[in-house]
Amino acid sequence: MSYRRGWIAFFLFSLSMINYMDRIALSIAARPIASEFKLTSVGMGYLFSSFIWSYALFLIPMGILIDRFGTRRMAGVGIFVWSAATALTGAATSFVGLMAARLVMGAGESTSNPVGAKVIRQWIPANERGMVTSMFNSGSYAGPAICSVVLGSLIALFGWRVSFVVAGAIGFIWLAAWLVFFDAPEKVRWLKTEERDKIVHERESMAASSNVAAAGSTGLLSLMRTPTLWGLAITQGCNVYTQYLFLTWLPSYLQASRHLSITHTGLFSAVPYAAAVVLCILVGRLSDHYLQKSGVGTGRRRNAVALAMVTGSAILAVPFTTNLAVLLVVFSVTLTGIASTTSLNFALLNDLLPNSRDVAKAMALVVVGGNVFGMVAPIATGYVIDATGSYDWAFGIAGVLLLVGATVVLTMTRSPMIINREASSAQVAV
Repeated sequence: MSYRRGWIAFFLFSLSMINYMDRIALSIAARPIASEFKLTSVGMGYLFSSFIWSYALFLIPMGILIDRFGTRRMAGVGIFVWSAATALTGAATSFVGLMAARLVMGAGESTSNPVGAKVIRQWIPANERGMVTSMFNSGSYAGPAICSVVLGSLIALFGWRVSFVVAGAIGFIWLAAWLVFFDAPEKVRWLKTEERDKIVHERESMAASSNVAAAGSTGLLSLMRTPTLWGLAITQGCNVYTQYLFLTWLPSYLQASRHLSITHTGLFSAVPYAAAVVLCILVGRLSDHYLQKSGVGTGRRRNAVALAMVTGSAILAVPFTTNLAVLLVVFSVTLTGIASTTSLNFALLNDLLPNSRDVAKAMALVVVGGNVFGMVAPIATGYVIDATGSYDWAFGIAGVLLLVGATVVLTMTRSPMIINREASSAQVAV
C-alpha cells in the first residue's frame, strides 16, 4: 500500500479509536457513577444501552446523507456532535442528564461506520480492502485498550467527570486534522497522478459473476430486497452482541467477580484489546491474500468470517476459567475473533456490492442489524446478573450467538447483491 493511502487508513483507524474510547468511558466509570446515582445492575444496563438506541435510529438516515453529501462533511458533523456530548457527560447531575448525553452521543456516532465503508470504497483498491477495513475496525479495539488504562488512571486521580472531558476533547483534535487534509482522491493535491488513476480505476470493482454495469445509485428499498444484505446484517448482530457485552460489562465483571480494582481492571482489559488490534489487522491481510486468485467478487471471504466467529466462541470457556492468566488468553482469543468478524464482514459487504454509490446506505443497514442485537446485550446482561447473581449465562448466550452467526454467513451470503435495474429505476431513490 502507498504511504499516501496509508494516511487514509490512519484517519479511519483513529476515527474508530476515538469513537470507542467515548463509548467505553462510561463502562470504566461505571462503579463510581452507579454509587453516586444509586443505580442497580438493571439501571446500569439501560444506561449502557441508551446510546445504541439513538445510534441505531440514525444509522440509515446518516447513510443516505453520507451517500448524498459526502464523507468529509458528514464525518465532521458526526464527530463534533459526539465529542461535545461525551465532554458534557461529565457535567451531568442526574440519571436523566446522563441518558440525554448518551443519546446525543449515539446520534453523532452513527456517522462513523458508514463513513468508514464509503472512504474505503473511495480510496482503497479492491485487493487492499480487507487489510484497510481491518485497520479501521481495529481502532474500535485500540480505543478500549488505551481508554482502559488512561481513563482508569484519570478516574482514580481526579474522579469520573474529568475522564469524560478528556475523552471528548480528543475528538476535536481529530476533526481539525480531518478538515485540513481529507477530501475525495480526485480533489486532494497531495496525491500523485498515477496513484489517483489507480484508485479511481479500481473503485467500481464488481462481483466476478456480475455483468451488471455500475449505474446510478440504488434506492434503499431495492437494496433491502437482496437476501445477502440481510445475511450480512444478521451475522453482524450475532457478533456485535458479544462486542457490547465486553464494552459495557467487562470492567464490572472484573471488579465484581474477579475482585480487581479500577486501575487493575483497566490494565487487565487493555491486554486482550491490544492483542485484538494487532491480530485483527493480520487476519485482514491474510484474507486479502486468500482472495488473490479467486477475486474478491466471489464472496469467498465469507469462509474467513465464519472461522473468525467460531474463534470468538471461545467466550463459552469463561465460566469454567478460574486462573486469571488463562482468562486473559480466553478474552484475547474472543476479542480477536469478534474484531476480525466485524472487519471481514464489512469487507465482504464491499466485495458483494457492485456500486460504490450504495456503500454508505448498505453499511448503515448492516450496522443497524448489529446494533439491534447490541442494544439488547447490556440490558439482557443486567437482567441475567440480577436473576442469577452471576455472569455465566451472559457469556453462554454470547458464545451461542457467535456460532449461529457463523452458520448464517455461510448460508445467506452466497450471491452478490445484484439489483434489478429495471425494477429499481421505477422507484425514487431513497
